[in-house]
Amino acid sequence: MSDRPILLVEDSPDDVLLTRRAFKKNHIRNAIVVASDGAEALAHLLPEDGSEGLHPALVLLDVKLPKVDGLEVLRRIRDDERTCHLPVVVLTTSNEERDIVTSYRLGANSFVRKPVVFEEFVAAVNALGVYWLLIPAGAR
Repeated sequence: MSDRPILLVEDSPDDVLLTRRAFKKNHIRNAIVVASDGAEALAHLLPEDGSEGLHPALVLLDVKLPKVDGLEVLRRIRDDERTCHLPVVVLTTSNEERDIVTSYRLGANSFVRKPVVFEEFVAAVNALGVYWLLIPAGAR
């Protein structure tokens, strides 16, 4: 299992809390770094001075974010050699088909709609954790 942190890009404090609880319930112990908007996420990942930024094991990215929306964050992640290979899972409440299509077109590794029921969310987080944090990259 990777011991690198998970970058959670989420502007809803309630969803941050639920995500933390779901990871704890699934015994996923990676530190969670939270960026509450797209600009903050980019500052973590792509420092303006060109240096190496945060290199998380996984980026969980909401689509609808203040300052810089999630799809633009995804585009910038994929366009930069420092971050182009990071696993990015779009984790959002969006039901819009265009968000799904655009996410995959921009290089998202996966698109997951946030379940409304907490137990379903825990199960979704467990699946994400197993796949992205436990299974070696070469086996995916």
